[in-house]
Amino acid sequence: MFVYTAQQQSQQQSLRESLPEVPAPDMVTFVNLGADSCLPCQMMEPVLEELKEKYKDQVKIAFIDVWKHTDQGQRFRITTIPTQIFYDHQGNEMFRHQGYMDRESIIDVLEELIEKQGLALEDSPLNLSFANH
Repeated sequence: MFVYTAQQQSQQQSLRESLPEVPAPDMVTFVNLGADSCLPCQMMEPVLEELKEKYKDQVKIAFIDVWKHTDQGQRFRITTIPTQIFYDHQGNEMFRHQGYMDRESIIDVLEELIEKQGLALEDSPLNLSFANH
């Protein structure tokens, strides 16, 4: 017989609460799905920390441990770790990569998505420019 204790329930609740919001609303989002014990994931960690600082006002960057959060592995249809998923500012999945991804490749995808977001904002009817008046 399995007994689900209040402590286990509390631990599960705190794990869910600690998950980042992916994709982030109105922002380019990059999520790396892996595990703390995964060697390629560990190799990517310093790169992700650097990019979090570099793009702090433009991109939401998150890591989700799919071994700790198995429901997230299912949610994102993960078959290999690490897996990187990039979302545009509207929450659409734009690119998915499996395995180790180097810094330059990540930056290339982020820069393209940021540029597309900027173009979309320029075309927005809410972007009123009074420079020509």
